[in-house]
Amino acid sequence: MKKTVNQNPRIWTIRLVMTMICCALTVKLAVNAATPEYKEAALNQGSYTVNLPISYGTIYDRNGLPLVNRSSEYIAVVRGDGASAEAVLPYVIDKDEFYNKLSSGTPFTCKVNTDKIESDSIHVFEVPVRYDEEQTAQHLIGYMHDGEGVCGLEADYDYILRQDNGRTSVTFEVDGTGGALSGENSLVRYAPAPSQGVVTTIDDEIQHICEEAAETLEKGCIVVMEVKTGDILAMVSKPSYSLSNMEEAVSSEDSPLINRALYSYPVGSIFKLVTSAAAIDAGIEDFTHNCTGTVKIGSQVFGCHNREGHGMETLETALINSCNPYFISMSQKLSPLDLFETAAKLGFGRGQELSAGIISSEGYIPTVKELILPAERGNFCFGQGKLTATPVQITRMTCAIANYGILPDVRLIKGITEDGEVPEETVISGEQVLSTETAEKLRLMMIGAVYGSRGFNGKPIGISAGAKTSTAQTGRFDENGVEYCHGWITGFFPANIPEYAVTVLAEDGGYGNEAAAPVFKEIAEEISEGF
Repeated sequence: MKKTVNQNPRIWTIRLVMTMICCALTVKLAVNAATPEYKEAALNQGSYTVNLPISYGTIYDRNGLPLVNRSSEYIAVVRGDGASAEAVLPYVIDKDEFYNKLSSGTPFTCKVNTDKIESDSIHVFEVPVRYDEEQTAQHLIGYMHDGEGVCGLEADYDYILRQDNGRTSVTFEVDGTGGALSGENSLVRYAPAPSQGVVTTIDDEIQHICEEAAETLEKGCIVVMEVKTGDILAMVSKPSYSLSNMEEAVSSEDSPLINRALYSYPVGSIFKLVTSAAAIDAGIEDFTHNCTGTVKIGSQVFGCHNREGHGMETLETALINSCNPYFISMSQKLSPLDLFETAAKLGFGRGQELSAGIISSEGYIPTVKELILPAERGNFCFGQGKLTATPVQITRMTCAIANYGILPDVRLIKGITEDGEVPEETVISGEQVLSTETAEKLRLMMIGAVYGSRGFNGKPIGISAGAKTSTAQTGRFDENGVEYCHGWITGFFPANIPEYAVTVLAEDGGYGNEAAAPVFKEIAEEISEGF
């Protein structure tokens, strides 16, 4: 009786393919061997070195966790003969590339899915992958091209991240055609893993929370700062982009390559916090106004979002109601110089250099001469008109309110590391721009805006907070005549001892309470779970 042999069709297919390749190579070598050039080359046997990809320095978060080089892949160095090809083929990821390289007859590299390949003619190395498919903090980190940083921190710290640590390589003894000689040992040289890098202030966990929360934003950004230090703990800009499809990113009308946290926009009602600060310092915080739904300044009529009006209001209730007529009316009692100086002290009109190539816009605040005009002053007091500011500036202002009037210096970089260790902390710096009393009153008003407003969508569960929303007009309209508006929220938490300041911008997203406030709520709740 014949014995039945259990034959695996996949194995036989692989062997058939390898046999065909080996036959083709044999024929090629036989033809070449008859030529004078081959006979001369055979006398000149030498070595052939295969280099692995260079590993570059790392960009770290504030706790020493990598923001790049977070994952790894396996790369096999293959001798290039039939035996090595047959041994590695079942594990090869890109078969087409593999066959193209194999046809050259020289040693080569290929990506494989394991490091457990039993063959003396194959060396497998685990190498870092520079970027994840969905790269965290991509607008801050930037990207490389051909081994050089193009933008972001990759470009600013290119001289640190691209230090020459050598390359891991495998050297084979080869014949005159470049084919590895069977039976000869290969020489493996290992380059030291790069330990140098840049330590940022980004908190990887908070950055991840914000990137998850930003999924509801088609366009916009999120900025999170540590209240006392001004350290940027997270910065997200939407839309994101894919490094594998840069042509689409460059041509997109949504401009995914720009970092929206650094661009200036009309800010709307969150600027009422600045107007409130000027009013408190000017001693007119007791100002009251009867909102009837409109207010007239000269020949210009300004409307309220509540067409029926809010009735008699104080500064606190006007901020909770976000009543434009109240602040417009109060603006006529304020000095243009006082208004300008209050805004300037809180960081408006000044850009922030986070690194050599990451610099925020200055935005624009009207001049004192412009603010002398009553209507211009009225627009300015509720954040419209010529005023523009960046999300970074707004977050910094919120830090000052939450931090007893001290405006912190904004920081993204903690320092350089040669060994992967986090640098020692530097002295916290900032400037007292508001009195403690004024800042405390503003803080309480922001808390009141969260808990005193009906239908406020930014009230977090499990943590207390203070915040202010706004809906900023843009003067641009869609095909149906509906104006595009930017939805904003800026706030802090916990309410009594603030640690985090958060600003969310929903560019062209509509109302702040609908588009931005829920994002703030999610971020506050997720971060507070770690308390």
